[in-house]
Amino acid sequence: RALFSFGSALDASHMSENGALPRGGKVLTVDTMNANVKKVDYAVRGPIVQRAVQIEKELKEGVKKPFEEVIKANIGDAHAMGQRPITFFRQVMALCTYPQLLDDNKFPEDAKNRARRILQSCGGNSIGAYTTSQGIECVRHDVANYIQRRDGGIPSDPDNIYLTTGASDGIVTILKLLTAGEGRTRTGVMISIPQYPLYSASIAELGAVQVNYYLNEEKCWSLDISELQRSLQAAREHCNPRVLCIINPGNPTGQVQSRQCIEDVIQFAAKENLFLMADEVYQDNVYAEGCEFHSFKKVLFEMGPEYSSKVELVSFHSTSKCYMGECGFRGGYMEVINMDPEVKAQLTKLVSVRLCPPAPGQALMDLVVNSPKPGEPSYQTFMMERTAILSALAEKAKLTEEILNTVPGIRCNPVQGAMYSFPCITLPERAINEAKAPDMFYCMKLLEETGICLVPGSGFGQREGTYHFRMTILPPTDKLKILLNKLKEFHQKFTQQYS
Repeated sequence: RALFSFGSALDASHMSENGALPRGGKVLTVDTMNANVKKVDYAVRGPIVQRAVQIEKELKEGVKKPFEEVIKANIGDAHAMGQRPITFFRQVMALCTYPQLLDDNKFPEDAKNRARRILQSCGGNSIGAYTTSQGIECVRHDVANYIQRRDGGIPSDPDNIYLTTGASDGIVTILKLLTAGEGRTRTGVMISIPQYPLYSASIAELGAVQVNYYLNEEKCWSLDISELQRSLQAAREHCNPRVLCIINPGNPTGQVQSRQCIEDVIQFAAKENLFLMADEVYQDNVYAEGCEFHSFKKVLFEMGPEYSSKVELVSFHSTSKCYMGECGFRGGYMEVINMDPEVKAQLTKLVSVRLCPPAPGQALMDLVVNSPKPGEPSYQTFMMERTAILSALAEKAKLTEEILNTVPGIRCNPVQGAMYSFPCITLPERAINEAKAPDMFYCMKLLEETGICLVPGSGFGQREGTYHFRMTILPPTDKLKILLNKLKEFHQKFTQQYS
């Protein structure tokens, strides 16, 4: 009996080493869970944001702080920052959700017509029904027409359009298809540093290999082909780089790529046989003079059949950014170009496992790509609202750059596009030595003393020995000015305190 007990004990310890647990313990623990999940890190909603939520609760409970509210400039959530929804979009969404309103004369006819068309494409004329896995057919046709107009007539095939749950869902799905191999043959994914943490988090979760290439901060976060080449050659020593991810306009860095740069990237991808992923969710957010958005698809096809028939490209768009800011609807699309037909069949199978993207998000995506036309009743109001939002963002981009650059120890590149600035901060030696993560320490102190919630640069990646933070330019102009002035005062105080 003693021997049996001893054997059982050995057995139990042996089992726990193998990931199983002694009888009576939890089946799922931190030691027995998927190890890749533990490697996932998403700074945009990390510890600083969690603390900001706690502080908001404390303020509501009457706890005294040196500020009255938390200003969340950590995430590109336009409506949470006070941006008003586009009237036409919300009218059509209301009609789709509650079709009895179609009899109400308060709604303009063009809104009613859009709603009827969307509802007729839904099972049982209800936005609550499942849709086809690739997305509602008429919406995919509208997306293809929009891409064709945007790209000066270059054809787009609705069959190459997949509607997605925000752009994020599409990006993760494509990375899933690309991840294969073991050891030195494991898929390497080339991402810009600084990057949007969705990429590093997805790469970690899938067990792919993150391959960093650095943007050039001295040249307004531009992309150098020599740096892509360096990164690729170094990575080939330990993995198989197969995919190059580009964010244009940039997040968190706000740069807008020139046409020449896009052409160079496409040539590089063709030469090195890389799959291209173009994250273009900020395509309407271009503010700087002389900057213009060029889609990768358009440039690829203008380069002629040598490239347009060969380079594999997937581009992504979303309802969450630009002038819409409709993050919570989780609408998006991806367009696949030159994908192997057998792989495309596998992609269709993979998306069908999750049934379909949310139908309201699909409906909203339709309105973004098929907005009111000249002569329609809603056109004037729509254009007025759209222009006002984009003009305000352009003004705030300039204001952010100007005020931050008046602060000794903060250097901010022009915010050419997107919704963020990513300034470089000089921190005193003592602060660097005392803190494990100096930029995290800086941002946490900023939050506790001023109520301003930013994301440390380490959450996006940065060159060693440099420190940054990301802040959105989304707060209303008056609140943004307060935020920037508080930040200016804090930085000066912090520098003195740790000098």
